[in-house]
Amino acid sequence: MLPAGARPGGRREALHLPGSSAQRRRQLPCDAVARAERREPGRGAQEHCHAAARDNFAAERDDFQTAGHHQRAYHQVVPVRINDERQEIRKGGSWGKEKQNTMGDVPRDPNDTIDSLGKTMQGLKDRLENLEQQQMRANISGATFPSELRDLLQRRLGELEKQLLKKVSNLEEEKSMLSNATAAYRLKTESTLNALVERISELEKGGGDFKSPEQFKLSLPQRTNYLYGRITKSLPEMYAFTLCMWIKSAASPGIGTPFSYGVPGQANEIVLIEWGNNPIELLINDKVAQLPLEVRDGRWHHICIAWTTRDGQWDAYQDGEKLGTGDNLAAWHPIKPGGVIILGQEQDVVGGRFDAGQAFVGELSQVNVWDRVLKPFEIQSMANCSSYIPGNVISWLASNVEVFGRGAFKRPLEMCLERLPNA
Repeated sequence: MLPAGARPGGRREALHLPGSSAQRRRQLPCDAVARAERREPGRGAQEHCHAAARDNFAAERDDFQTAGHHQRAYHQVVPVRINDERQEIRKGGSWGKEKQNTMGDVPRDPNDTIDSLGKTMQGLKDRLENLEQQQMRANISGATFPSELRDLLQRRLGELEKQLLKKVSNLEEEKSMLSNATAAYRLKTESTLNALVERISELEKGGGDFKSPEQFKLSLPQRTNYLYGRITKSLPEMYAFTLCMWIKSAASPGIGTPFSYGVPGQANEIVLIEWGNNPIELLINDKVAQLPLEVRDGRWHHICIAWTTRDGQWDAYQDGEKLGTGDNLAAWHPIKPGGVIILGQEQDVVGGRFDAGQAFVGELSQVNVWDRVLKPFEIQSMANCSSYIPGNVISWLASNVEVFGRGAFKRPLEMCLERLPNA
């Protein structure tokens, strides 16, 4: 097996860049120099070997300096140019005009940069191996061989290796961040699509006796512990929510409990209640905030409650107008998943043990829940009948509401304009 670059007959070529000074100067192995000395009796073999090693080292140094100049130029532009490369538009299955790569050009793709660094390192490793082979032959023959170029190559290899590892680390970090963002967006999209598919399915079924699946109301005419509605779906873990509904009641004292959500270990995870002569209260994880809402006039009212775990911030809307705001309500507490939603009763245990004194008396409709804080204009548009926005977590559909107790009914809902306070 011949060494890399060797030719039959004992003569080998040193690696060089095209057009380098080494093209006309080649090293003769020291065992072949003796034969050359016999052809040229004027010089000794040892002197031939020393001269050949010096000449080859000078040529290799010139080549490396030339290559190093190109490599420095290449690496200086990597961090600057990589984000400025012009993007190409693929048309008709073929790419547009490509930019020609030169020694100083930066590859368009970060993976190309890594490949290029790898090829550069491999080239320098080959040169280093070549020099080590030359040094080994020189040592065998007793000649001295300068180590300056070898040390320089080793330093350059170390620098390139650091650049390569840093580039790979950056790409892995970017890939991880992109993957997390994509997963969050996919979950949000799937939730929206599921709500849309559900609504389309209900529309296709015709909504039973109602004009559309959301155009019905739950009527609870008596204060008992056995009339109520139950949402067939549960809530996911949430760090913010908005609860909206149309409500009509003339009960006194207090309208009772239009909405309650209980989870194992906490029956008062989310509760909206007005009992006795107290104002309407919002309970989250059994923490209480009093809301400035007045709905006991026997008319339809649109109310919305928005809350976020960040500082426990809450906002209360009635008929599209923000009437109250506050904070420190169950701050940093996430809403727990997997509970039970009851309409018309307050839960002492999950899904049961109701108290007639806290029961809701009146009518409810379009009870929707979102896992975000709705914008004020979204709430206003629902309150003034300019739009209807179904909840992306809980959507008011006839198939989602079960009715319990003789006297509780689902009935057709009045037209939205007829429900406005000034109608």
